[in-house]
Amino acid sequence: MRERWRRIGDEALLAAGAVGERLGEAFAPSLRLGVTGLSRSGKTVFLATLVHNLVHGGRLPLFAPYAEGRLSSAGLAPQPDDEVPRFPYEDHVRALVDDRVWPRSTHKIAQLRVTIEYESARVFSRRFGAGKLHLDLVDYPGEWLLDLPLMHLDYRQWSREAMEEAARRPADAAPFRAALEGIDPEAPAREADAQRLAEAFTRYLKDARADPNALASLPPGRFLMPGDMEGSPALTFAPLPLSAEEAAQGSLHAMMERRYESYKTHVVKPFFKDHFARLDRQIVLVDVLAALNGGPQALDELRRALRAVLACFRTGKMSFLGALVDRRIQKILFVATKADHIHHADHDRLERILRHLVAEAIDAAEFAGAEVDVMAMAAVRATREASVTRGGETYLTIAGTPMEGQKIGDRVFDGIKEVGLFPGDLPDDPRAVFEAPRDEYGVTTLRFRPGKIETEGALTLSLPHIRLDRVLQYLIGDRLQ
Repeated sequence: MRERWRRIGDEALLAAGAVGERLGEAFAPSLRLGVTGLSRSGKTVFLATLVHNLVHGGRLPLFAPYAEGRLSSAGLAPQPDDEVPRFPYEDHVRALVDDRVWPRSTHKIAQLRVTIEYESARVFSRRFGAGKLHLDLVDYPGEWLLDLPLMHLDYRQWSREAMEEAARRPADAAPFRAALEGIDPEAPAREADAQRLAEAFTRYLKDARADPNALASLPPGRFLMPGDMEGSPALTFAPLPLSAEEAAQGSLHAMMERRYESYKTHVVKPFFKDHFARLDRQIVLVDVLAALNGGPQALDELRRALRAVLACFRTGKMSFLGALVDRRIQKILFVATKADHIHHADHDRLERILRHLVAEAIDAAEFAGAEVDVMAMAAVRATREASVTRGGETYLTIAGTPMEGQKIGDRVFDGIKEVGLFPGDLPDDPRAVFEAPRDEYGVTTLRFRPGKIETEGALTLSLPHIRLDRVLQYLIGDRLQ
């Protein structure tokens, strides 16, 4: 009953916040775009490139407002939330354009607003002057994303799931499981035990994350990036093998349960309420190629992680009156990133694999009334396409400059010389990659340097990409009509 009233209270607070935001948007329309993805999926690069192409006029033939000459300007504007750090757009673009290296992964939340001025495509609307839309973008560490499902799990449920996950990773979890030996959850709580278990659990999370085939961090995400919370009781807990239905007062079980609930209250719920509960559109970035290289087990891990996270989002169409007191995600785009690592002939197959991977999430979103699509994309194109004929057979290849230190077998690349690569072929039937042996459908991938900025005569264009224009058209094109 207490949890029910707590949920009702949370919904009331969200409604109150939505009313205030809608009143403000009557004078300055805005669109909050959620850029969601697990760690290493490419969120930071996508955000920097999206803004750079809008502001500097990239090659965007399928983005209707730009192609039709109706996009008057796009520029950076002061962000709406003063308490959130600014997304370091200039630093990231400098890394991509000048240094031709990839920006560092995000370690804290950041925000950016782009103000777009445009001419409406509708004759009646043009009579009222130029249109304006504030596009609000938020970046955050991918490790934090997997905390969202904790909102719907009590300590007992989370402990059971965490112990089951540890059993699937015997090598990484061995020291933590050893630390649990001799621990009685119902014995009197001792701070030394709590600290020792929390440290062992954190080491296990870090070891699991260090696995090159790991696609998803294990929650709690702040254990990996504690920031100014390091050492606080809210980060000093761990799962326990529980047998008692109720925690004995003053027991280790009770202490861990209390701290787990404190973590949810002070870390997870504010993260959801302040950012994810306020979204209008959603793009979900997925590194499908990395999952393919990890084999069926990695694909299944990625599917379970995405299913749990996306179940937390508020999706669906709303009536006009409903939209005044609530916000829902009405459009979702699932994107397979790093499409430049394979030939375009395989892009359709990559999209089919992604659609199969997130089929349950798509069904749930469409049932709620949201519009959903799937696309393959490269926010920054790091390769070009070529073909090689050997023994009468033609192989579709890619060519690019591998980052210094990248290697294939015994060959180590210097970061200067361009190389050609046959990445492999993807199957026509997406179900095959979930059933085949690990190496059968893996794709040979290298970490290439970002592509050089495009020029056309004396005109300097923006960073090269694959289908960023289609992504923009799907996500915001209808708001610039």
